[in-house]
Amino acid sequence: MDPHVSSHVGACRTKKGDEGVVIIVDAEAADHSPKPAAEGADPIGAGNDDDHDEGGVNYMARAQWLRAAVLGANDGLVSVASLMIGVSAVNDAGKTMLVSGLAGLVAGACSMAIGEFVSVYAQYDIELSQIKREAKDARGKKKENLPSPAMAALASALAFAVGGLVPLLAGGFVKPWGARFGAVCAATSVGLAGFGAAGGHLGGASVPRSACRVLAGGWLAMAVTYGVLWLFVRVFHIHVSSLA
Repeated sequence: MDPHVSSHVGACRTKKGDEGVVIIVDAEAADHSPKPAAEGADPIGAGNDDDHDEGGVNYMARAQWLRAAVLGANDGLVSVASLMIGVSAVNDAGKTMLVSGLAGLVAGACSMAIGEFVSVYAQYDIELSQIKREAKDARGKKKENLPSPAMAALASALAFAVGGLVPLLAGGFVKPWGARFGAVCAATSVGLAGFGAAGGHLGGASVPRSACRVLAGGWLAMAVTYGVLWLFVRVFHIHVSSLA
């Protein structure tokens, strides 16, 4: 029976004493019948385009290199700045600080690229194996969401280099030790706050809170590096010669 058709069933007794059943049907279904779907419309899963928005942007595929870019830039900034600050604790020569920062930038970018490539390629193999276990007709749809190891490695290396250039260019060519130290700290603080805000915005988190968290973490890394090297040199009485 149509759920929109209401019926009332009652029992009555005839004059001869026999029981009968009277069914009164209230046919109001005409106005409540479902309307036909519009031609060409998809009633099931309409508007559900998996990981794509209306413009066809694949956010799942983009997430890998976005994450690598934001983390790479932040790592480059903190690593190179901490290295330069640490070296300044044992040697006040500008060239020494510049060379150490450049070495850290190149080594860190290569390390980030290789590490990201290996990590994302392992994830790629796992997801590809899972897809092969599923139906063949769904393979083409899901394979486009697989992460790109090369894209993640390139984004991570470039982002690390960009982040590392901030303190390197800010203080690498300043001769007075005090001004060089202050320039590196100031530029690094601005960069940390910027990268933290960008990460919070991309991740949908609180931008001020994310910026403050990254800034505090960067300051802690620089302070620890400076303190450890300063203590190491004085405890073991090591003299570090400066570059000519």
